[in-house]
Amino acid sequence: MSGPDPARNRVLLLNGPNLNLLGERDPEHYSSATLADVERRVTELGKELGVSVTCAQSNHEGVLVEHVHGARGMLGIVLNPGAFAHYSIALRDAVEAVDTPCVEVHISNVHARESFRHTSVTAPVTQGYISGCGITGYELGLRAVLRSTTERFGGAPSS
Repeated sequence: MSGPDPARNRVLLLNGPNLNLLGERDPEHYSSATLADVERRVTELGKELGVSVTCAQSNHEGVLVEHVHGARGMLGIVLNPGAFAHYSIALRDAVEAVDTPCVEVHISNVHARESFRHTSVTAPVTQGYISGCGITGYELGLRAVLRSTTERFGGAPSS
């Protein structure tokens, strides 16, 4: 007899290229908080909400695709694809292929920046999109993923 599926109580927090430089790179747009700060805040919120948060970051498209594939069966994905949002069809297809709710997050307001940042190829296959809320957007993303899961499957996440 097997117990409950532990993946069903997990959310993937996935960050794309250059987000490992949070706190160093252009704090005017991206905050002075580090990636470790973001991960800590989202993990703590996850505990408060009764879910486990698995954190990952990569500067490599294929590695991000593998993480998305690995999120099958999880409650959801909070994804900051970074620059890959604007051109990674591979990442878009991975998000679309897994039956896992995903919310896309961007720290800065991409629509107030360069025109090439205004289009996301990944956003159309996500359940939600958050931009311009700073690192609080990640926490909003977690809440949105959990809400999407609740609406989709009914009830609260199982422990």
